Amino acid sequence: MKESLEGVDIVGSLSKLAKTVDQAKALLTFVEAISEKTLSSTVALTAARGRGKSAALGLAIGAALAHDYSNIFVTSPDPENLKTLFEFVFKALDALGYEEHIDYDVVQSTNPDFKKAIVRVNIFRGHRQTIQYISPEDHHVLGQAELVIIDEAAAIPLPLVRKLIGPYLVFMASTINGYEGTGRSLSIKLIQQLREQTRPTITKDNDTTTGAGNGGSSKSASAGPSGAGLARSLREIKLDEPIRYSPGDNVEKWLNNLLCLDASIVSKSIQGCPHPSKCDLYYVGRDTLFSYHPASEVFLQRMMALYVASHYKNSPNDLQMLSDAPAHHLFVLLPPIDENDNTLPDPLCVLQVALEGNISRDAILKEMSQSGMRSSGDMIPWIVSQQYQDNDFATLSGARIVRIATHPDYARMGYGSRAIEALTSFYNGELYNFEDATNDSGESFADAAKVGPNASLQNDTIAIRDPTRMPPLLQRLSERKPEPLDYLGVSFGLTRDLMKFWKKAGFTPLYASQKENTLTGEYTFVMLKTLLGAGNGEWLGAFAQDFRQRFMNLLSFESFKKFEASQSLSILESTVPRNSPSPQPKPLTASELSTLLTPFDLKRLESYTDSMVDYHVVLDLVPTIANLFFARRLDVSLAPAQQAILLALGLQRKNVEALETELGLTATQTLALFGKILRKIAKALEDVQKEGIVSELPAESAPRGKQNFVALQQTVEQELADSLPRINQGAETEEEKQSKKEQRELLDSLDMSEFAVNQGGDWSAAEKQVEKLAEGGNARLSNTVSVKFDKVTDAEEKKGGKGKEAVKDGKKKKRDSLGDKGGKKKMRRE
Repeated sequence: MKESLEGVDIVGSLSKLAKTVDQAKALLTFVEAISEKTLSSTVALTAARGRGKSAALGLAIGAALAHDYSNIFVTSPDPENLKTLFEFVFKALDALGYEEHIDYDVVQSTNPDFKKAIVRVNIFRGHRQTIQYISPEDHHVLGQAELVIIDEAAAIPLPLVRKLIGPYLVFMASTINGYEGTGRSLSIKLIQQLREQTRPTITKDNDTTTGAGNGGSSKSASAGPSGAGLARSLREIKLDEPIRYSPGDNVEKWLNNLLCLDASIVSKSIQGCPHPSKCDLYYVGRDTLFSYHPASEVFLQRMMALYVASHYKNSPNDLQMLSDAPAHHLFVLLPPIDENDNTLPDPLCVLQVALEGNISRDAILKEMSQSGMRSSGDMIPWIVSQQYQDNDFATLSGARIVRIATHPDYARMGYGSRAIEALTSFYNGELYNFEDATNDSGESFADAAKVGPNASLQNDTIAIRDPTRMPPLLQRLSERKPEPLDYLGVSFGLTRDLMKFWKKAGFTPLYASQKENTLTGEYTFVMLKTLLGAGNGEWLGAFAQDFRQRFMNLLSFESFKKFEASQSLSILESTVPRNSPSPQPKPLTASELSTLLTPFDLKRLESYTDSMVDYHVVLDLVPTIANLFFARRLDVSLAPAQQAILLALGLQRKNVEALETELGLTATQTLALFGKILRKIAKALEDVQKEGIVSELPAESAPRGKQNFVALQQTVEQELADSLPRINQGAETEEEKQSKKEQRELLDSLDMSEFAVNQGGDWSAAEKQVEKLAEGGNARLSNTVSVKFDKVTDAEEKKGGKGKEAVKDGKKKKRDSLGDKGGKKKMRRE
């Protein structure tokens, strides 16, 4: 390959410095990206230790200088990590004909912590060029950058790596396998995100560009918008051929096998996708797992392969804790096992659980009094006790789910949920068969604390333990007695998918860190789920209600304000425990409403709901209204989109324009939904005021009923007759007196006895109506009662008639006589 590149400008000289074919191919990929000069490409280089990553980056910097790149920035967790990189930068400059002090000079750091590490190289051969080291936190100084080199990117917090990517060429390298740990955060999170944004480039010949022309060692495609808003191109390079070791080195192979450093290949022997309900959870015996038996080693490698593929960081320290930490336990979810199959099954899911809590009160008081300092371990008990100032919580026993790793080929198929469900049933005692319980008879060991005076390491027998005397590798949960626990807990870095997973599993959030994790840039959340041993579990509901209110108050701060409204809404929804009683919030009262909103506020709210004012007039009321709604003190039902809008505007205090990209709604649509929200809430507040007015009305002295009905002592005619002299005390004219006299004579001539009700009438309907009026049950009832009768009265007998016919004849005669008298009166007036 070197011979084929001999004579090629720049590349021919630099390729002679490459030690392997993989390194030379990586150099060609770097040079290809440099020569494009689009300043919108990302090249990601990953490899195990000793493959020449830093050397390849140093040669790439030399190629960039030869292509007249002026502003080159290099970043790393520590400038001491860049010794190899700058060493090959100088080798590249020598190969290109540069001379120190004539064409470039070197600047070393005066910071004693950096130990005279190189921090700057000034090149002034043709024009001024600079290679400058910056700390990852100084990403804001990259405004004039043309090329940014990120070495050991996996050791830099992901938020900083994302901020280091901008409108310039970016080369990054990371170690994925090594004794310091498998840095998978870069490949799992950042590079995976870049892959998702990648879409193939279609050429004019309808060909899709997928490779960089390097024999498959890299792949390229046009990417979507980056953090700087430019279309980027992603290239991935992987170095496999070792330089530090010889190919197939036995020491490297032994070290990788011993510490499970190269457990990245996950087998795929599972046929099909078994239904999650048909899969069973098994307890893993750690003594047998770490016995170095060949079968156990195979199963251990498969388990660690799931760890490496599913989690962003793994180290030998994690393996050591897994092997000898007394409080840690392992569970695996396995597909249905054929009894005739003698091969080890592939785990679908691995669970690592740590038992916590059950701390004595003396230890709690001692730790809590030391200014918040606490000993290692028991993460959830100390966090919850400190956050809620409840020392009794640490006395409870719980299990923290340290890790849950699912087979990458079977992710999002319900296997993780099935594992959590089975684990919950196990610790609830639903799977253990007490009747068939037997004493475990495994291999016994002498007490390690009792060492004989003549003991010597030379007398120890180092050998693989007898498989027949070891406990089983996999044990059914029905055969193992569970530890008595009060709760299950988990601590994780908040993402949308993880919150959805743990919320679905029935966990309730109780703690949210206000600072991002230094490695992942995520906020730590602690969620709990009560078990049957926790009694009624009222403490979880009380803690959850307190967390809900605190989280609502924190949403307007910078830490949580950048959360998406839908994600914050999901967190609030998960604060209502499923299986534990929680205190119900008290409904809002009129007196409380008057302290929160003034009459002027309510009037403004009413004007907005009537579309008389703009939403800016009531914008100051939205935080108060949102707090009342999400505290569940208003009897209002809102759609999820409306709740997200109210949360974003009221609790997070975002502007309407910010919701356009977040919710996918235009400002007009958002304001339309916002108007509907306030109309519903204004109606609920009006109902609260009405209830307050009704509650202030005086109570009745006695219950109303028919016993309160008393007949009038006087008839209407008698009352009028008694009051008439008092009314007519004033002077009257002769004409008025004559008119009244004639009216009296006319009334006296009418026979009113025909309208009298005799004792034989049907009074039942009248009595029922009077009772209803007395009880006040219906305001629409008439105050007039009627009594039906068919018997002949005394007046009818005098007229010679019978029943209703006589009454009708009497009425007709009266009308005739009344008409005659009226006519006479009219003639007299004329």
